[in-house]
Amino acid sequence: MAPFERLKDYSEENATFGRRALLALFIVCVLFLILIARVYYLQVVEFERYTAISERNRVQLQPVPPRRGLIYDRNGVLLADNQPTFSVTLLREEIRNMEETLQGLADLIEISDRDVDRFKQRMQQRRRPYETVPLRFRLTEDEIARLAVNYHRFPGVQVEADLIRYYPYGSSLVHALGYVGRINERDLETLDPVTYAGSNYIGKLGIEKFYESVLHGKVGWQKVETNARGRVLRILEREDPVPGEDLVLSLDLRLQQFAESLLEGKRGAIVAIEPDTGGILALVSTPAYDPNLFVTGISSVDYDELRDSRDLPLFNRAVRGGYPPGSTIKPVIAMAAIDSNTVPLDYRVFDPGYFEITPGGRRYRNWRRSGHGWTDLNSAMAQSSDTWFYDVGYRMGIDHMSEYLEMFGFGQVTALDTPEAIRGVLPSREWKRATLGEPWYPGDSVNLSIGQGYLVATPLQLATAAAVLANRGTWMQPALLQGVLRESDEGITLTRPELGVDDSKVPDLNVKMSELWEPVVQSMVDVVHGPIGTARAVGRGMQYEMAGKTGTAQVIGIAQDAEYDADAINERHRDHALFIAFAPVDDPQIAVAVIVENTGGGSSTAAPVARELMDAWLLDDYTSQLEWAK
Repeated sequence: MAPFERLKDYSEENATFGRRALLALFIVCVLFLILIARVYYLQVVEFERYTAISERNRVQLQPVPPRRGLIYDRNGVLLADNQPTFSVTLLREEIRNMEETLQGLADLIEISDRDVDRFKQRMQQRRRPYETVPLRFRLTEDEIARLAVNYHRFPGVQVEADLIRYYPYGSSLVHALGYVGRINERDLETLDPVTYAGSNYIGKLGIEKFYESVLHGKVGWQKVETNARGRVLRILEREDPVPGEDLVLSLDLRLQQFAESLLEGKRGAIVAIEPDTGGILALVSTPAYDPNLFVTGISSVDYDELRDSRDLPLFNRAVRGGYPPGSTIKPVIAMAAIDSNTVPLDYRVFDPGYFEITPGGRRYRNWRRSGHGWTDLNSAMAQSSDTWFYDVGYRMGIDHMSEYLEMFGFGQVTALDTPEAIRGVLPSREWKRATLGEPWYPGDSVNLSIGQGYLVATPLQLATAAAVLANRGTWMQPALLQGVLRESDEGITLTRPELGVDDSKVPDLNVKMSELWEPVVQSMVDVVHGPIGTARAVGRGMQYEMAGKTGTAQVIGIAQDAEYDADAINERHRDHALFIAFAPVDDPQIAVAVIVENTGGGSSTAAPVARELMDAWLLDDYTSQLEWAK
């Protein structure tokens, strides 16, 4: 043993080890006490809170969208249906690599770049976790089968069934019904998230939009048990949704389609109204488009084709088309002149083919260069003498003309449920000063007296005026809705919903001379049935009596001494043809307004269309004699 080797102190080492062991034991005991305290806190003190959290992780409340209400015509023909469709949907929470999943699906089924772009937009708009997002709609049976056998490769991908809107008659009725479409970001800014929980579609235009609150229904809820990945294992409780209510419209599908056929290949509009009720029998705008393209999202190619078409199929001419009404307003101008005591009922003027405010001044030409000689109300209306109306319009002035035109619905939206309708333009002194910064000139009144100048009207307004004339001043607010189908103790009934409609929209027709209606109506009868009437050709062989008024609206101005030559003018710049009418005269059952763009005179183009339509409605004769409609 070396002299300086130190001997180990085993007693000191044992003491050190004991102290360390006691310290470790103390620490372990403290940690164990903390653990016990934490377990006690979680299991006893916070028991109810964490039980609720656990339950929420296991049980979810999911919305159940309601079935959208159906739409029928007045005869019970289904116009807007709901059809089942299958879509491929993705659940983001279960997908590790979204791009790889999308690429893999594209190898199985047809998926366009547009589908992917819209899918990514819907992903951003997703309103709650564990909500599936559709990638592509209307899968074929073959595509469904391919996806089914490849489910194991694509966690989070599934095929779901859904009800989507379907319009069985395609482009027919689109400008009346409108269409539904996917809810987008702009819709989400205004929609009630509770009411539309689980809903993917909303009315975008027309009836579908106006009666959205009636058609949509009430959302239901179901309590479901899910696994850790959010998959539904079973339904625990369920509150069924309340389906949307079914609508019955005043439209008649057969008449609507016949009216569309009369304008086939033309740009124009037809509005037919039942005077007794105000029900709109037909609302046609041509050309049209298939609303089914918009339900699940129209492709960019299809939309660009519709948007860029020169014929504007997306444009609803019936309620948004603003046209100079031409001579179709002459019955209203005549009534205004006589009822306001501007001229007497037997007032006559000499028509040399023009009118001058001052001798030797500007000449306002008649459509007939040679004039009509001495004319009174009846002959001026039957022959559509511009000079008689120039004279009374100049004498009457703008104030009375604007007042009476407003009584007949011009310059306002008087229909109940046409949300896209425009007011048009009803000029007045105040309007011109505010719009153009100019005073109203006498020449402006002369132009307005024959429906030219600043006045702009829609086919719906013209049909409304025709219905008021048919009713001899009784106002029935035009509407597309006939009623809502509802169940009661008496069975299924047809009722009109309370929509909070503002009755002040209906004009106050205050014609003082009740005896004035028949002379004005008789002058319109002579337009069709009189020996000199401008529409006497369409009156031949008619089995009922029609009252009507032709109109021709200039699209471009013609120099004062120039003659109108349709062959020398570009087709898009030719005159519009207009006609308003109602029949039978003694018991009106239909009032019609027709406009055919760029086709010339109302008597040769628009009046025959109205005759065909009335034959169809009154005589059940749906055989057209129009050359272009055959």
